[in-house]
Amino acid sequence: MVKICCIGAGYVGGPTMAVIALKCPSIEVVVVDIAVPRITAWNSDTLPIYEPGLDEVVKQCRGKNLFFSTDVEKHVSEADIIFVSVNTPTKTRGLGAGKAADLTYWESAARMIADVSRSDKIVVEKSTVPVKTAEAIEKILTHNSKGIKYQILSNPEFLAEGTAIKDLFNPDRVLIGGRETPDGQKAIKALKDVYAHWVPEDRIICSNLWSAELSKLAANAFLAQRISSVNAMSALCEATGANVSEVSHAIGTDTRIGSKFLNSSVGFGGSCFQKDILNLVYICECNGLTEVANYWKQVIKVNDYQKKRFVNRIVSSMFNTVSGKKIAVLGFAFKKDTGDTRETPAIDVCKGLLGDKARLSIYDPQVTEDQIQRDLSMNKFDWDHPIHLQPMSPTSVKEVSIVWDVYEATKGAHGVCILTEWDEFKTLDFQRIYVNMQKPAFVFDGRNVVDVEKLREIGFIVYSIGKPLDSWLKDMPAVA
Repeated sequence: MVKICCIGAGYVGGPTMAVIALKCPSIEVVVVDIAVPRITAWNSDTLPIYEPGLDEVVKQCRGKNLFFSTDVEKHVSEADIIFVSVNTPTKTRGLGAGKAADLTYWESAARMIADVSRSDKIVVEKSTVPVKTAEAIEKILTHNSKGIKYQILSNPEFLAEGTAIKDLFNPDRVLIGGRETPDGQKAIKALKDVYAHWVPEDRIICSNLWSAELSKLAANAFLAQRISSVNAMSALCEATGANVSEVSHAIGTDTRIGSKFLNSSVGFGGSCFQKDILNLVYICECNGLTEVANYWKQVIKVNDYQKKRFVNRIVSSMFNTVSGKKIAVLGFAFKKDTGDTRETPAIDVCKGLLGDKARLSIYDPQVTEDQIQRDLSMNKFDWDHPIHLQPMSPTSVKEVSIVWDVYEATKGAHGVCILTEWDEFKTLDFQRIYVNMQKPAFVFDGRNVVDVEKLREIGFIVYSIGKPLDSWLKDMPAVA
């Protein structure tokens, strides 16, 4: 029986291993993590992450050929294939601070594998890592090998949160990078055989190690670039009276461009886009490619500009001050169908409004109060470090209340900000919301989910990103 062990029980490790266990009943899959609360949650009825379809998959396999354990060393030493899915946060100090990936957790995982291994292993990079990480890991393992052979593979994940299980069941592609040696090719085949249980062979792409590592960074950079491109257009649309939805539709029908990732919004978030682009920038700079680095930097600059622009629209619309005013924030997760708040645009928007002394009432169907308070209390790059290095009990941000009812959040508010495109926000009773708000009542739609004309008929002053401006907003500066 092939034994797989995955180090790291987070957003990547948990769902990926659950699906491998489901699709490969003859393989024993163990997910290990040193965080006891996280493993306890994976073994309970309340999983530590929310992802549609994940519950059913885990419950079908758990205890049969899928196990969650804190006994890291035991399962690593017994495994044939070890997936490493640990955090690769952005460095906050030292060389490359603010851009380079911090490989502390990766390195300690590699040293632990070398310490406990008693048989040959295939070690698979699953977390996003900078190009040439495999080489560094290889060096650690071979210098501590005690006669044991290791093959390093890169198998980046391309999951989208909210559709991760669907993506795992039916991936666009599975990418496996390895050494171009006989042993390297043998290792690639061993991992390919696992995926071939359910993924058609023509969708399993094999490459060299560096191509696989770089493909992950490139894919995220290209996706983020599309969002920044359409968001740059949204600012121009507002200035000229064009409608960004119409522009997106017109260009998206061109088969060379395609319609995906052309929705204008308050900005992109999530655990990968910004981090991976910063990583790409750092690698370019290290290789003397200044112009290339600057090109990718601009994608992040436009994203930051979009969030700033949104906050400035809110403040300038409301008589240039939100001090003491109640603003209802609908949605805190970085996108719908996930409870994930890593790098969510909501953090910067909320901090911008709090900086102007607003009082916030936040509603999100999946994000806990503790998580929101933690996010608003945290420094920029701390979210990707282990939980014990984050603020433990966040100092409650005084001007923020978290509520579990939309209508409670909006009651008595001067303005409503929609920051996540949850489906339920499309069908809210805006007439009821309007009646209970201060007047003039404002709606700032950061996700283009509301029917602007309908809301204006009710009496709202509406700002929707990239759409023709309400007459109220026409003479007001977009950027302070």
